[in-house]
Amino acid sequence: MNRLLWIVLLVIGIGAALLAFNDSAGTTAGIDNYDFSRLIWLGTIGLVIAVGMLRSGRSLGTLASNLGAWALIALALIGGYQYRYELQDVASRITAGLVPGSPLSLSVEGGRATVTLDKANSGHFEARVLVNGSPIRAVVDTGATSTVLTAEDARAAGIDLGALNFTIPVSTANGMARTAAARTNEIAIGGIVRKDLPVMVAAPGALSQSLLGMNFISSLSGFDMRGDRMILRD
Repeated sequence: MNRLLWIVLLVIGIGAALLAFNDSAGTTAGIDNYDFSRLIWLGTIGLVIAVGMLRSGRSLGTLASNLGAWALIALALIGGYQYRYELQDVASRITAGLVPGSPLSLSVEGGRATVTLDKANSGHFEARVLVNGSPIRAVVDTGATSTVLTAEDARAAGIDLGALNFTIPVSTANGMARTAAARTNEIAIGGIVRKDLPVMVAAPGALSQSLLGMNFISSLSGFDMRGDRMILRD
């Protein structure tokens, strides 16, 4: 064990000395210094693993089988990382089928979050929105000037209904409704988050479902509809 330790220290020491000597050149033995340093660490780890397995006393067949299993695990982890966005889309599609209004796809384009919604059975685009961390279902309504919460959703989001004055009339699909002005700490759809957004709260019983209005949608860099899908871009 002491001999192995000295060998490992010798390899690291020689590698460090070569890197220090060739720092200004940028390469060591024709290899970029960054890649050379990674080669040293990977080689050292491989050496320790190989020596440990050889000293375990197991047969070569068993060792080969174990190495193959670990190699498959490593490949699976690398593959999962490389295809993480595709796997995320698969998970989002499954969730969208189980939880209505859940995003069909979550992605990043040009450093900005993008959310894809699927049209609900009602014919409208519905979104599972987090209001102050509380999940609610809202219809994406480009005809609504402001985001309007039902009294139940507002209460779930921690808004004190007793402190509101329902005197502001708004037009909804069910006709005129009385609402009150309020403000949220945060509204989020997937990776799209808006802080300190003003909303309207409908009087109890005046609205059957919350509406995600233009004060949220207009804050996006863009949105478009493609058939039965709506794409929101942060």
